[in-house]
Amino acid sequence: MKLITPWVAAVALTFAGSALAQAPIVIKFSHVVAVNTPKGKGADYFKKLAEERTGGKVKVEVYPNSSLFKDGEEMEALQLGSVQMLAPSVSKFGPLGAREFEIFDIPYIFDSYDDLHKVTDGPVGKALFKKLESKGITGLAYWVNGFKDMSANKPLRKPEDMKGLKMRIQSSKVLGDEMKALGALPQVMAFSEVYQAMQTGVVDGSENPPSNFYTQKMHEVQKYLTLTDHGVIEYAVIVNKKFWDGLPADIRTTLEGAMKDATKYAKKEIDDALAAVKASGKTEIITLSPAEKAAWKKALLVVHKENESRVGKDTLDLVYKETGFKP
Repeated sequence: MKLITPWVAAVALTFAGSALAQAPIVIKFSHVVAVNTPKGKGADYFKKLAEERTGGKVKVEVYPNSSLFKDGEEMEALQLGSVQMLAPSVSKFGPLGAREFEIFDIPYIFDSYDDLHKVTDGPVGKALFKKLESKGITGLAYWVNGFKDMSANKPLRKPEDMKGLKMRIQSSKVLGDEMKALGALPQVMAFSEVYQAMQTGVVDGSENPPSNFYTQKMHEVQKYLTLTDHGVIEYAVIVNKKFWDGLPADIRTTLEGAMKDATKYAKKEIDDALAAVKASGKTEIITLSPAEKAAWKKALLVVHKENESRVGKDTLDLVYKETGFKP
């Protein structure tokens, strides 16, 4: 049996220590949508930039389509450190006690992307992220997934056409109030279950931006899509605060730059989905006249007042001021 000399042992330990020191920092990035959505492409682009710009010191593992955690389980996983990065809908922060984020669920509060970005890129967006820090979460960026439209297997031209329909929503009191204001029956359901629920008639329809509608193949099981543009699906890219604060400063700065560029990239991917739905020929697209859209706005204005105390009157007034909304 050969004896290991002290010199050989020292070299082996040095090599092992060097290899350990050079092991990449792993960021598990989990999200619930398909790879070919704006968020999915943004996540993959962030991975590419992060790994290139850190010279391999960071490895980003992207888990789309709830492949790592089910929708509803990932927030706790982030807080526990089982996953480092998420991009949930901002509605998910309400149950954490940060109800102000549900301002993004208020219908017709944003008339354009310019209105939306005035809020997310300004003082209101920063103040909202600040509220997550006590929950062990750091907010990095807001990613928009487009304006939401109503779909069903019957034409929806007037608010009254929604009466009695079972409509899937995310878990959000504001969205529940929205559907009730239209006479519909809100059905809270995980995103991954919606297609089958539509196919089997468990729900009659839902609200989604065209990108989610198309990539989840809802156009195969919904005959009509009405361009109500009544709300937005806004995501927030977040990280475990302890993990983020523990990164070397130069790595953190590089990742912030990569996230900024990935955010711009994600915004560019929104527009093609509606054209794809039209091209499929499976769903009829209904465009509302100005008078018809005004009727939807009027029907949903009550949701603003009903949720004033929930999202905070101060927050609501600040958003009104930023966007020029006149209630």
